[in-house]
Amino acid sequence: MRHLLAVLLALLLFTLPAAAQAPRDSLVIGLSQYPSNFHPNIENMAAKAYILGFALHPVTAYDAEWKQSCIACTRLPSLENGDAVLETTPDGKPGIRVTWQLRPDWKWGDGTPVTPEDFRFAWEAGRAFETGLGPAEFYRSAYRFESASPHSITLHFDKVTFDYAGLGQFQPLPARIERPIWEADRANYRTRSAYETDTTNAALYNGPYRIAAVQPGAGVTLERNPHWGGPAPAFNRIQLRTVENNAALEAQLLAGQIDMVAGELGLPLEQATALQRRTGGRFRFHYNPGLTYEHIDLNLENPVLADRRVRQALLHAADRAQIVARLFGGQQEVAHGGVHPRDAGFDPGIPQYPFDPARARALLDEAGWTSGAGGLRRNAAGETLSFDFMTTAGNRTREQVQQILAGMWKTIGVDARIRNEPPRVFFAETVSKRRYGGAAMFAWVSSPENVPRTILHSDEIATAARNWSGQNYTGYKDAEVDRLIEALPLELDANKRRPLWAGLQRRVATDLPSLPLWHRSDAHVWPQWLDGVTPTGHQNYSSLWVTQWRVR
Repeated sequence: MRHLLAVLLALLLFTLPAAAQAPRDSLVIGLSQYPSNFHPNIENMAAKAYILGFALHPVTAYDAEWKQSCIACTRLPSLENGDAVLETTPDGKPGIRVTWQLRPDWKWGDGTPVTPEDFRFAWEAGRAFETGLGPAEFYRSAYRFESASPHSITLHFDKVTFDYAGLGQFQPLPARIERPIWEADRANYRTRSAYETDTTNAALYNGPYRIAAVQPGAGVTLERNPHWGGPAPAFNRIQLRTVENNAALEAQLLAGQIDMVAGELGLPLEQATALQRRTGGRFRFHYNPGLTYEHIDLNLENPVLADRRVRQALLHAADRAQIVARLFGGQQEVAHGGVHPRDAGFDPGIPQYPFDPARARALLDEAGWTSGAGGLRRNAAGETLSFDFMTTAGNRTREQVQQILAGMWKTIGVDARIRNEPPRVFFAETVSKRRYGGAAMFAWVSSPENVPRTILHSDEIATAARNWSGQNYTGYKDAEVDRLIEALPLELDANKRRPLWAGLQRRVATDLPSLPLWHRSDAHVWPQWLDGVTPTGHQNYSSLWVTQWRVR
Protein backbone atom coordinates (compact mmCIF):
# COMPACT_ATOMS: atom_id res chain seq x y z
CA MET A 1 0.00 0.00 0.00
CA ARG A 2 2.87 2.41 0.83
CA HIS A 3 4.43 1.65 -2.53
CA LEU A 4 1.12 2.29 -4.34
CA LEU A 5 0.61 5.59 -2.49
CA ALA A 6 4.14 6.68 -3.38
CA VAL A 7 3.56 5.91 -7.05
CA LEU A 8 0.24 7.78 -7.05
CA LEU A 9 1.83 10.77 -5.31
CA ALA A 10 4.67 10.83 -7.81
CA LEU A 11 2.23 10.72 -10.71
CA LEU A 12 0.19 13.51 -9.14
CA LEU A 13 3.25 15.72 -8.66
CA PHE A 14 4.39 14.96 -12.20
CA THR A 15 1.08 16.04 -13.69
CA LEU A 16 0.40 19.11 -11.52
CA PRO A 17 2.42 21.70 -13.51
CA ALA A 18 0.67 20.89 -16.78
CA ALA A 19 -2.74 20.83 -15.13
CA ALA A 20 -2.12 24.07 -13.24
CA GLN A 21 -1.09 26.05 -16.32
CA ALA A 22 -4.29 27.28 -17.95
CA PRO A 23 -4.26 27.94 -21.68
CA ARG A 24 -3.20 31.50 -22.48
CA ASP A 25 -5.85 33.24 -24.52
CA SER A 26 -4.74 36.83 -23.96
CA LEU A 27 -1.60 38.95 -24.18
CA VAL A 28 -0.90 42.32 -22.55
CA ILE A 29 1.63 44.55 -24.30
CA GLY A 30 3.14 47.72 -22.85
CA LEU A 31 3.71 50.76 -25.07
CA SER A 32 5.24 54.13 -24.28
CA GLN A 33 2.87 56.16 -26.50
CA TYR A 34 -0.81 56.48 -27.34
CA PRO A 35 -1.93 57.35 -30.89
CA SER A 36 -3.02 60.90 -31.68
CA ASN A 37 -5.68 59.37 -33.98
CA PHE A 38 -6.62 56.00 -35.48
CA HIS A 39 -7.16 56.90 -39.13
CA PRO A 40 -4.64 54.85 -41.17
CA ASN A 41 -4.12 57.48 -43.90
CA ILE A 42 -3.76 60.55 -41.65
CA GLU A 43 -0.40 61.28 -40.02
CA ASN A 44 2.31 58.77 -39.24
CA MET A 45 2.95 57.91 -35.60
CA ALA A 46 4.72 54.89 -34.21
CA ALA A 47 2.01 54.00 -31.69
CA LYS A 48 -0.70 54.08 -34.34
CA ALA A 49 1.37 52.05 -36.81
CA TYR A 50 2.03 49.39 -34.17
CA ILE A 51 -1.60 49.13 -33.03
CA LEU A 52 -3.09 49.17 -36.52
CA GLY A 53 -0.61 46.47 -37.56
CA PHE A 54 -2.86 44.03 -35.66
CA ALA A 55 -6.11 45.40 -37.05
CA LEU A 56 -5.48 46.67 -40.58
CA HIS A 57 -3.43 45.05 -43.29
CA PRO A 58 -1.71 46.97 -46.08
CA VAL A 59 -1.54 45.52 -49.56
CA THR A 60 2.27 45.34 -49.40
CA ALA A 61 4.95 45.83 -46.76
CA TYR A 62 8.68 45.37 -46.22
CA ASP A 63 9.44 42.19 -44.27
CA ALA A 64 12.13 41.43 -41.71
CA GLU A 65 14.65 40.90 -44.51
CA TRP A 66 13.87 44.42 -45.81
CA LYS A 67 12.28 42.98 -48.94
CA GLN A 68 8.98 44.16 -50.42
CA SER A 69 6.33 41.48 -49.87
CA CYS A 70 2.61 40.87 -50.32
CA ILE A 71 0.39 41.16 -47.25
CA ALA A 72 -3.09 41.45 -48.75
CA CYS A 73 -2.17 40.70 -52.36
CA THR A 74 -1.46 37.41 -54.08
CA ARG A 75 1.72 38.47 -55.91
CA LEU A 76 3.91 41.54 -56.25
CA PRO A 77 3.42 43.46 -59.51
CA SER A 78 6.40 43.52 -61.86
CA LEU A 79 7.20 44.40 -65.44
CA GLU A 80 8.11 40.74 -65.91
CA ASN A 81 4.79 39.25 -64.76
CA GLY A 82 2.74 41.87 -66.62
CA ASP A 83 1.06 43.43 -63.59
CA ALA A 84 3.15 46.56 -64.23
CA VAL A 85 3.13 48.08 -67.71
CA LEU A 86 5.05 51.12 -68.94
CA GLU A 87 2.83 53.64 -70.71
CA THR A 88 2.57 57.27 -71.75
CA THR A 89 0.39 59.61 -69.71
CA PRO A 90 -2.30 61.75 -71.38
CA ASP A 91 0.08 64.71 -71.34
CA GLY A 92 2.88 62.73 -73.00
CA LYS A 93 5.06 61.86 -69.99
CA PRO A 94 6.50 58.42 -69.17
CA GLY A 95 4.12 56.65 -66.81
CA ILE A 96 3.29 53.23 -65.47
CA ARG A 97 0.13 51.21 -64.90
CA VAL A 98 0.27 48.91 -61.88
CA THR A 99 -2.27 46.24 -60.91
CA TRP A 100 -2.47 44.51 -57.55
CA GLN A 101 -4.33 41.22 -57.25
CA LEU A 102 -6.09 41.23 -53.87
CA ARG A 103 -6.72 38.29 -51.57
CA PRO A 104 -10.26 37.03 -52.30
CA ASP A 105 -10.89 36.20 -48.60
CA TRP A 106 -10.12 39.75 -47.35
CA LYS A 107 -13.03 41.08 -45.28
CA TRP A 108 -13.86 43.87 -42.89
CA GLY A 109 -14.67 42.97 -39.31
CA ASP A 110 -18.42 42.92 -39.98
CA GLY A 111 -18.01 40.30 -42.70
CA THR A 112 -18.29 42.70 -45.64
CA PRO A 113 -15.66 42.02 -48.33
CA VAL A 114 -12.90 44.55 -48.93
CA THR A 115 -13.72 45.82 -52.42
CA PRO A 116 -12.10 48.05 -55.04
CA GLU A 117 -14.63 50.72 -54.05
CA ASP A 118 -12.91 50.97 -50.66
CA PHE A 119 -9.67 51.74 -52.47
CA ARG A 120 -11.39 54.11 -54.87
CA PHE A 121 -12.78 56.16 -51.99
CA ALA A 122 -9.38 56.27 -50.23
CA TRP A 123 -7.81 57.45 -53.50
CA GLU A 124 -10.46 60.13 -54.08
CA ALA A 125 -10.16 61.43 -50.52
CA GLY A 126 -6.38 61.56 -50.86
CA ARG A 127 -6.64 63.42 -54.17
CA ALA A 128 -8.81 66.09 -52.50
CA PHE A 129 -5.91 67.85 -50.81
CA GLU A 130 -8.12 69.86 -48.46
CA THR A 131 -8.76 66.56 -46.67
CA GLY A 132 -5.15 66.41 -45.50
CA LEU A 133 -4.39 62.75 -46.20
CA GLY A 134 -0.84 61.68 -46.86
CA PRO A 135 1.61 60.95 -48.38
CA ALA A 136 0.56 63.77 -50.71
CA GLU A 137 3.03 62.89 -53.48
CA PHE A 138 1.49 59.43 -53.89
CA TYR A 139 -1.95 60.93 -54.52
CA ARG A 140 -0.54 63.54 -56.87
CA SER A 141 1.18 60.90 -58.95
CA ALA A 142 -1.66 58.34 -59.02
CA TYR A 143 -3.83 60.20 -61.50
CA ARG A 144 -6.29 57.42 -62.45
CA PHE A 145 -7.94 54.54 -60.60
CA GLU A 146 -9.48 51.48 -62.25
CA SER A 147 -10.68 48.03 -61.31
CA ALA A 148 -11.20 45.18 -63.77
CA SER A 149 -12.45 42.63 -61.23
CA PRO A 150 -13.79 42.39 -57.65
CA HIS A 151 -10.31 41.37 -56.47
CA SER A 152 -7.95 43.72 -58.30
CA ILE A 153 -7.12 47.41 -58.38
CA THR A 154 -5.13 49.36 -60.95
CA LEU A 155 -3.46 52.73 -60.53
CA HIS A 156 -1.98 54.84 -63.31
CA PHE A 157 1.04 56.90 -62.20
CA ASP A 158 2.47 59.89 -64.03
CA LYS A 159 6.04 58.75 -63.30
CA VAL A 160 7.95 55.48 -63.21
CA THR A 161 9.61 54.90 -59.85
CA PHE A 162 11.88 52.12 -58.62
CA ASP A 163 9.43 51.21 -55.84
CA TYR A 164 6.34 51.01 -58.07
CA ALA A 165 5.29 47.61 -56.63
CA GLY A 166 4.82 48.95 -53.10
CA LEU A 167 1.46 50.13 -51.79
CA GLY A 168 2.22 50.12 -48.08
CA GLN A 169 1.06 53.60 -47.08
CA PHE A 170 -2.15 53.53 -49.14
CA GLN A 171 -4.81 51.78 -47.09
CA PRO A 172 -8.38 51.00 -48.20
CA LEU A 173 -11.14 52.70 -46.21
CA PRO A 174 -14.66 51.22 -45.80
CA ALA A 175 -16.41 53.42 -48.34
CA ARG A 176 -19.95 52.69 -47.15
CA ILE A 177 -19.02 54.17 -43.76
CA GLU A 178 -16.41 56.81 -44.52
CA ARG A 179 -17.58 58.29 -47.81
CA PRO A 180 -20.79 59.93 -46.45
CA ILE A 181 -18.78 61.51 -43.62
CA TRP A 182 -16.17 62.80 -46.04
CA GLU A 183 -18.68 64.14 -48.56
CA ALA A 184 -20.51 66.05 -45.81
CA ASP A 185 -17.39 68.00 -44.75
CA ARG A 186 -14.10 67.30 -46.50
CA ALA A 187 -12.06 69.88 -44.61
CA ASN A 188 -13.02 68.50 -41.19
CA TYR A 189 -12.97 64.83 -42.16
CA ARG A 190 -9.76 64.34 -40.16
CA THR A 191 -11.65 64.76 -36.88
CA ARG A 192 -15.07 63.44 -37.97
CA SER A 193 -13.99 60.14 -39.49
CA ALA A 194 -15.51 57.03 -37.91
CA TYR A 195 -11.97 56.06 -36.92
CA GLU A 196 -12.17 59.01 -34.50
CA THR A 197 -15.87 59.07 -33.57
CA ASP A 198 -16.71 55.34 -33.66
CA THR A 199 -13.33 53.71 -33.15
CA THR A 200 -14.70 50.35 -31.98
CA ASN A 201 -16.85 49.83 -35.08
CA ALA A 202 -15.81 46.36 -36.29
CA ALA A 203 -16.40 47.37 -39.92
CA LEU A 204 -13.34 49.67 -39.82
CA TYR A 205 -10.81 46.82 -39.54
CA ASN A 206 -9.71 44.05 -41.87
CA GLY A 207 -6.79 42.40 -40.08
CA PRO A 208 -6.70 39.37 -37.76
CA TYR A 209 -7.87 41.62 -34.89
CA ARG A 210 -10.28 44.50 -34.51
CA ILE A 211 -10.30 47.32 -31.97
CA ALA A 212 -12.95 46.38 -29.41
CA ALA A 213 -12.38 49.04 -26.74
CA VAL A 214 -10.35 52.21 -26.24
CA GLN A 215 -9.38 54.12 -23.13
CA PRO A 216 -8.13 57.46 -24.49
CA GLY A 217 -4.54 58.00 -23.46
CA ALA A 218 -4.43 54.70 -21.57
CA GLY A 219 -4.93 51.72 -23.83
CA VAL A 220 -6.63 49.72 -26.54
CA THR A 221 -8.22 46.27 -26.43
CA LEU A 222 -8.10 44.07 -29.53
CA GLU A 223 -10.31 41.06 -30.17
CA ARG A 224 -10.15 38.47 -32.91
CA ASN A 225 -11.78 39.43 -36.18
CA PRO A 226 -14.20 36.51 -36.72
CA HIS A 227 -14.17 37.19 -40.46
CA TRP A 228 -10.41 37.03 -40.83
CA GLY A 229 -9.56 34.57 -43.61
CA GLY A 230 -5.86 34.08 -42.94
CA PRO A 231 -4.02 31.93 -40.37
CA ALA A 232 -5.68 32.08 -36.96
CA PRO A 233 -3.86 34.18 -34.37
CA ALA A 234 -2.89 32.56 -31.06
CA PHE A 235 -4.74 34.94 -28.74
CA ASN A 236 -8.42 35.74 -28.41
CA ARG A 237 -7.59 39.12 -26.96
CA ILE A 238 -4.62 41.49 -26.96
CA GLN A 239 -4.48 44.45 -24.62
CA LEU A 240 -2.22 47.35 -25.51
CA ARG A 241 -1.49 49.40 -22.41
CA THR A 242 0.03 52.87 -22.75
CA VAL A 243 2.47 53.83 -20.00
CA GLU A 244 4.20 57.05 -21.00
CA ASN A 245 6.64 56.99 -18.06
CA ASN A 246 9.46 54.51 -18.66
CA ALA A 247 9.99 53.74 -14.99
CA ALA A 248 6.30 52.93 -14.55
CA LEU A 249 6.37 50.80 -17.71
CA GLU A 250 9.20 48.70 -16.24
CA ALA A 251 7.42 48.46 -12.89
CA GLN A 252 4.26 47.11 -14.50
CA LEU A 253 6.30 44.53 -16.41
CA LEU A 254 7.97 43.34 -13.21
CA ALA A 255 4.63 43.24 -11.39
CA GLY A 256 3.14 41.02 -14.09
CA GLN A 257 0.57 43.62 -15.11
CA ILE A 258 1.91 43.47 -18.66
CA ASP A 259 3.43 40.45 -20.41
CA MET A 260 5.80 42.14 -22.86
CA VAL A 261 7.12 45.53 -23.90
CA ALA A 262 7.01 46.35 -27.61
CA GLY A 263 10.52 47.12 -28.75
CA GLU A 264 9.25 49.48 -31.41
CA LEU A 265 8.16 51.97 -28.75
CA GLY A 266 8.97 50.65 -25.32
CA LEU A 267 11.96 50.77 -23.00
CA PRO A 268 15.10 52.66 -23.99
CA LEU A 269 18.09 50.47 -24.73
CA GLU A 270 20.06 51.26 -21.59
CA GLN A 271 17.04 50.69 -19.35
CA ALA A 272 16.40 47.32 -20.99
CA THR A 273 20.01 46.16 -20.63
CA ALA A 274 19.98 47.12 -16.94
CA LEU A 275 16.70 45.25 -16.49
CA GLN A 276 18.17 42.17 -18.17
CA ARG A 277 21.10 42.18 -15.75
CA ARG A 278 18.75 42.37 -12.76
CA THR A 279 16.15 39.82 -13.85
CA GLY A 280 18.34 37.04 -15.22
CA GLY A 281 16.29 34.62 -17.31
CA ARG A 282 12.83 35.81 -16.31
CA PHE A 283 12.27 37.50 -19.70
CA ARG A 284 13.65 37.15 -23.21
CA PHE A 285 15.50 40.20 -24.53
CA HIS A 286 16.20 40.99 -28.16
CA TYR A 287 18.12 44.04 -29.40
CA ASN A 288 17.36 44.96 -32.98
CA PRO A 289 19.20 47.70 -34.92
CA GLY A 290 17.13 49.34 -37.60
CA LEU A 291 15.77 52.35 -39.40
CA THR A 292 14.77 54.41 -36.38
CA TYR A 293 16.58 57.72 -36.56
CA GLU A 294 16.74 59.91 -33.45
CA HIS A 295 17.20 63.56 -34.36
CA ILE A 296 16.26 67.13 -33.48
CA ASP A 297 14.05 69.07 -35.88
CA LEU A 298 14.82 72.80 -35.91
CA ASN A 299 12.16 75.37 -36.72
CA LEU A 300 13.85 77.36 -39.47
CA GLU A 301 11.29 80.15 -39.17
CA ASN A 302 12.84 80.98 -35.82
CA PRO A 303 15.35 83.80 -36.61
CA VAL A 304 17.84 82.35 -34.14
CA LEU A 305 17.98 79.04 -36.03
CA ALA A 306 17.60 80.37 -39.57
CA ASP A 307 21.38 80.79 -39.97
CA ARG A 308 23.07 77.56 -41.07
CA ARG A 309 26.20 78.43 -39.08
CA VAL A 310 24.20 78.38 -35.84
CA ARG A 311 22.84 74.93 -36.67
CA GLN A 312 26.31 73.63 -37.50
CA ALA A 313 27.64 75.11 -34.24
CA LEU A 314 24.98 73.28 -32.24
CA LEU A 315 26.01 69.95 -33.76
CA HIS A 316 29.75 70.58 -33.27
CA ALA A 317 29.04 71.37 -29.60
CA ALA A 318 27.08 68.13 -29.05
CA ASP A 319 29.35 65.27 -27.96
CA ARG A 320 27.09 62.55 -29.34
CA ALA A 321 29.73 59.83 -29.00
CA GLN A 322 30.02 60.55 -25.29
CA ILE A 323 26.23 60.47 -24.87
CA VAL A 324 26.03 57.12 -26.67
CA ALA A 325 28.83 55.76 -24.46
CA ARG A 326 27.33 57.07 -21.20
CA LEU A 327 23.66 56.35 -21.75
CA PHE A 328 23.65 53.44 -24.19
CA GLY A 329 26.86 51.57 -23.44
CA GLY A 330 28.04 52.32 -26.98
CA GLN A 331 25.17 50.26 -28.43
CA GLN A 332 23.67 53.05 -30.57
CA GLU A 333 25.37 54.23 -33.77
CA VAL A 334 26.07 57.96 -34.03
CA ALA A 335 24.16 59.27 -37.07
CA HIS A 336 25.58 61.65 -39.65
CA GLY A 337 22.25 61.90 -41.45
CA GLY A 338 18.88 60.23 -41.82
CA VAL A 339 20.06 57.29 -43.96
CA HIS A 340 21.17 54.19 -42.07
CA PRO A 341 24.63 52.78 -42.97
CA ARG A 342 22.97 49.42 -43.71
CA ASP A 343 20.64 51.05 -46.24
CA ALA A 344 21.44 50.73 -49.94
CA GLY A 345 21.35 54.51 -50.37
CA PHE A 346 23.88 55.36 -47.65
CA ASP A 347 26.76 57.66 -48.64
CA PRO A 348 29.95 57.12 -46.58
CA GLY A 349 31.29 60.49 -47.75
CA ILE A 350 28.61 62.51 -46.00
CA PRO A 351 29.91 65.61 -44.10
CA GLN A 352 30.47 64.86 -40.43
CA TYR A 353 30.50 67.07 -37.33
CA PRO A 354 32.91 65.75 -34.71
CA PHE A 355 32.73 67.20 -31.21
CA ASP A 356 34.61 70.50 -31.54
CA PRO A 357 33.52 73.31 -29.17
CA ALA A 358 36.20 75.65 -30.54
CA ARG A 359 34.81 75.30 -34.06
CA ALA A 360 31.29 75.81 -32.66
CA ARG A 361 32.32 79.09 -30.99
CA ALA A 362 34.01 80.29 -34.19
CA LEU A 363 30.86 79.61 -36.20
CA LEU A 364 28.75 81.58 -33.74
CA ASP A 365 31.22 84.45 -33.89
CA GLU A 366 30.93 84.42 -37.71
CA ALA A 367 27.15 84.49 -37.43
CA GLY A 368 27.28 87.63 -35.28
CA TRP A 369 26.54 86.05 -31.92
CA THR A 370 29.09 87.40 -29.45
CA SER A 371 29.66 86.46 -25.81
CA GLY A 372 27.99 88.73 -23.30
CA ALA A 373 26.99 89.02 -19.66
CA GLY A 374 26.20 85.75 -17.96
CA GLY A 375 28.02 83.78 -20.64
CA LEU A 376 25.11 83.95 -23.09
CA ARG A 377 25.68 85.08 -26.65
CA ARG A 378 23.85 88.08 -28.05
CA ASN A 379 23.43 89.57 -31.48
CA ALA A 380 23.80 93.21 -32.49
CA ALA A 381 20.24 93.92 -31.34
CA GLY A 382 21.03 92.59 -27.86
CA GLU A 383 18.86 89.47 -28.24
CA THR A 384 20.11 86.30 -26.54
CA LEU A 385 20.83 83.10 -28.44
CA SER A 386 18.02 81.08 -26.88
CA PHE A 387 15.19 78.81 -28.01
CA ASP A 388 12.70 76.26 -26.68
CA PHE A 389 13.85 72.63 -26.69
CA MET A 390 11.03 70.06 -26.59
CA THR A 391 10.53 66.30 -26.56
CA THR A 392 8.12 63.64 -25.29
CA ALA A 393 7.48 64.02 -21.56
CA GLY A 394 7.98 60.86 -19.50
CA ASN A 395 10.64 59.41 -21.78
CA ARG A 396 13.45 59.25 -19.26
CA THR A 397 16.19 58.76 -21.81
CA ARG A 398 15.17 61.67 -24.01
CA GLU A 399 14.87 63.88 -20.96
CA GLN A 400 18.39 62.88 -19.92
CA VAL A 401 19.68 63.59 -23.43
CA GLN A 402 17.97 67.00 -23.28
CA GLN A 403 19.69 67.88 -20.05
CA ILE A 404 23.09 66.81 -21.37
CA LEU A 405 22.71 68.67 -24.66
CA ALA A 406 21.42 71.80 -22.96
CA GLY A 407 24.50 71.72 -20.71
CA MET A 408 26.85 71.27 -23.66
CA TRP A 409 25.23 74.14 -25.54
CA LYS A 410 25.43 76.32 -22.44
CA THR A 411 29.23 76.09 -22.59
CA ILE A 412 29.21 77.84 -25.98
CA GLY A 413 26.73 80.51 -24.87
CA VAL A 414 23.46 78.97 -26.09
CA ASP A 415 20.38 78.81 -23.86
CA ALA A 416 18.11 75.84 -24.70
CA ARG A 417 14.95 76.14 -22.60
CA ILE A 418 13.48 72.70 -21.89
CA ARG A 419 9.70 72.40 -22.27
CA ASN A 420 8.10 68.99 -22.79
CA GLU A 421 4.64 67.59 -23.50
CA PRO A 422 2.94 64.16 -23.43
CA PRO A 423 3.54 62.31 -26.73
CA ARG A 424 -0.04 62.52 -27.97
CA VAL A 425 -0.01 66.33 -27.56
CA PHE A 426 3.56 66.77 -28.74
CA PHE A 427 2.96 64.88 -32.01
CA ALA A 428 -0.69 65.70 -32.75
CA GLU A 429 -0.61 69.43 -32.02
CA THR A 430 2.87 70.80 -31.50
CA VAL A 431 5.10 69.06 -34.04
CA SER A 432 2.59 68.22 -36.78
CA LYS A 433 1.28 71.81 -36.75
CA ARG A 434 4.79 73.29 -36.42
CA ARG A 435 4.01 75.01 -33.15
CA TYR A 436 7.33 74.20 -31.51
CA GLY A 437 9.33 77.39 -31.12
CA GLY A 438 12.82 76.10 -31.67
CA ALA A 439 13.89 72.45 -31.40
CA ALA A 440 11.89 69.21 -31.23
CA MET A 441 13.60 65.91 -30.47
CA PHE A 442 11.93 62.69 -31.67
CA ALA A 443 12.54 59.79 -34.06
CA TRP A 444 11.67 59.04 -37.66
CA VAL A 445 11.05 55.42 -38.63
CA SER A 446 11.47 54.67 -42.32
CA SER A 447 11.46 51.79 -44.77
CA PRO A 448 14.48 50.54 -46.78
CA GLU A 449 15.75 53.03 -49.40
CA ASN A 450 12.94 55.40 -48.51
CA VAL A 451 13.18 58.71 -50.43
CA PRO A 452 12.59 61.36 -47.71
CA ARG A 453 10.25 63.52 -49.75
CA THR A 454 7.66 64.04 -47.04
CA ILE A 455 10.20 65.39 -44.52
CA LEU A 456 12.54 67.40 -46.81
CA HIS A 457 10.73 68.54 -49.97
CA SER A 458 9.49 72.13 -49.88
CA ASP A 459 6.06 71.01 -51.15
CA GLU A 460 5.65 68.95 -47.97
CA ILE A 461 5.88 71.81 -45.47
CA ALA A 462 2.95 71.35 -43.10
CA THR A 463 0.63 74.36 -43.25
CA ALA A 464 -2.96 75.17 -42.30
CA ALA A 465 -3.77 75.63 -46.00
CA ARG A 466 -2.75 71.98 -46.57
CA ASN A 467 -4.70 70.89 -43.49
CA TRP A 468 -1.32 70.01 -41.96
CA SER A 469 -0.51 67.18 -44.36
CA GLY A 470 3.19 66.71 -45.05
CA GLN A 471 5.94 66.13 -42.51
CA ASN A 472 8.46 68.83 -43.39
CA TYR A 473 8.15 70.25 -39.90
CA THR A 474 11.34 72.32 -40.10
CA GLY A 475 10.12 74.46 -43.01
CA TYR A 476 13.21 73.54 -45.01
CA LYS A 477 13.36 74.84 -48.60
CA ASP A 478 16.17 74.08 -51.05
CA ALA A 479 15.75 73.86 -54.82
CA GLU A 480 18.60 71.37 -55.30
CA VAL A 481 17.25 69.09 -52.58
CA ASP A 482 13.83 69.23 -54.23
CA ARG A 483 15.40 68.30 -57.57
CA LEU A 484 17.28 65.34 -56.15
CA ILE A 485 14.23 64.08 -54.26
CA GLU A 486 12.20 64.26 -57.46
CA ALA A 487 14.91 62.54 -59.52
CA LEU A 488 15.69 59.68 -57.13
CA PRO A 489 12.45 57.67 -57.44
CA LEU A 490 12.57 57.88 -61.25
CA GLU A 491 15.93 56.11 -61.56
CA LEU A 492 15.29 52.37 -61.82
CA ASP A 493 18.99 51.45 -61.93
CA ALA A 494 20.28 51.06 -58.35
CA ASN A 495 23.85 51.92 -59.39
CA LYS A 496 22.72 55.16 -61.00
CA ARG A 497 20.74 56.09 -57.87
CA ARG A 498 23.87 56.11 -55.71
CA PRO A 499 25.24 59.50 -56.88
CA LEU A 500 21.78 61.00 -56.43
CA TRP A 501 21.62 59.64 -52.90
CA ALA A 502 25.12 60.99 -52.25
CA GLY A 503 24.23 64.47 -53.50
CA LEU A 504 21.09 64.58 -51.39
CA GLN A 505 22.76 63.46 -48.18
CA ARG A 506 25.73 65.79 -48.57
CA ARG A 507 23.58 68.85 -49.20
CA VAL A 508 21.22 68.14 -46.30
CA ALA A 509 24.16 67.38 -43.99
CA THR A 510 25.62 70.79 -44.88
CA ASP A 511 22.37 72.69 -44.33
CA LEU A 512 21.31 70.72 -41.20
CA PRO A 513 17.59 71.49 -41.01
CA SER A 514 17.67 68.73 -38.39
CA LEU A 515 20.46 67.69 -36.06
CA PRO A 516 21.23 63.94 -36.43
CA LEU A 517 21.82 62.12 -33.15
CA TRP A 518 21.93 58.31 -33.59
CA HIS A 519 20.37 55.31 -35.29
CA ARG A 520 18.46 53.50 -32.61
CA SER A 521 18.48 49.86 -31.63
CA ASP A 522 15.12 48.70 -30.29
CA ALA A 523 14.95 46.67 -27.09
CA HIS A 524 12.25 43.97 -27.22
CA VAL A 525 11.23 42.33 -23.94
CA TRP A 526 9.13 39.16 -24.27
CA PRO A 527 7.86 36.55 -21.81
CA GLN A 528 9.65 33.23 -21.98
CA TRP A 529 6.47 31.54 -23.18
CA LEU A 530 6.04 33.68 -26.32
CA ASP A 531 7.54 32.69 -29.68
CA GLY A 532 7.36 33.97 -33.24
CA VAL A 533 7.74 37.74 -32.79
CA THR A 534 10.04 38.93 -35.57
CA PRO A 535 11.26 42.54 -35.29
CA THR A 536 11.77 44.19 -38.67
CA GLY A 537 13.84 47.27 -37.82
CA HIS A 538 11.69 49.58 -39.96
CA GLN A 539 8.24 51.17 -40.16
CA ASN A 540 6.37 47.97 -41.02
CA TYR A 541 6.28 46.73 -37.45
CA SER A 542 6.26 43.19 -36.05
CA SER A 543 2.53 43.48 -35.24
CA LEU A 544 1.77 43.00 -38.95
CA TRP A 545 2.87 39.37 -38.56
CA VAL A 546 0.95 38.65 -35.34
CA THR A 547 -0.48 35.42 -36.81
CA GLN A 548 3.04 33.96 -36.46
CA TRP A 549 3.10 34.60 -32.69
CA ARG A 550 2.68 31.43 -30.62
CA VAL A 551 2.61 30.27 -27.00
CA ARG A 552 5.32 27.74 -26.20
